[in-house]
Amino acid sequence: MVKTSTRHVYALALGSNRPLSARMTPACLLSGAVRLIAELGPVLSVAPVMQTRPIGPSRRIFVNGAVLMESSLPPEEMLSGLQAIERALGRQRFRRWGPRRLDIDIILWSGGRWNSRSLRIPHPAFCERDFVLTPLLAIAPGWRDPVSRLSIRHLHFRLRKAVSGG
Repeated sequence: MVKTSTRHVYALALGSNRPLSARMTPACLLSGAVRLIAELGPVLSVAPVMQTRPIGPSRRIFVNGAVLMESSLPPEEMLSGLQAIERALGRQRFRRWGPRRLDIDIILWSGGRWNSRSLRIPHPAFCERDFVLTPLLAIAPGWRDPVSRLSIRHLHFRLRKAVSGG
């Protein structure tokens, strides 16, 4: 992995709804992922884990969380590191929206936008996902989406208002 002298802050979303074993529950997988993420750079903050309903065909409840971390890795290298963590903790890519042991997404980074074939930052759908915005609200309420320029706090409020019909 190529490290630069530039330090980046990343906002990551984590989710799991499939245990690795009887003792390695989805919540334990998230804790293990946070420990491994710390090997990529200092973890600045960890959001409380929350339970959410699945999107798509999966019927299992998800546990979701978020992490703020700092690293000298550029986005593509960070993605590779996070995918290695997913694999180390049992992630197998079956079908989109299906059950998964671990999903780690780069939602935002301090560099603003990033666009490549394999990675888009900000994550294209994060503004529409309560299971991403609620954990982020706990650790980065003032972070602004580089596209809309709205803060996480404002995006969360707007989503909640839309969901409640208000």
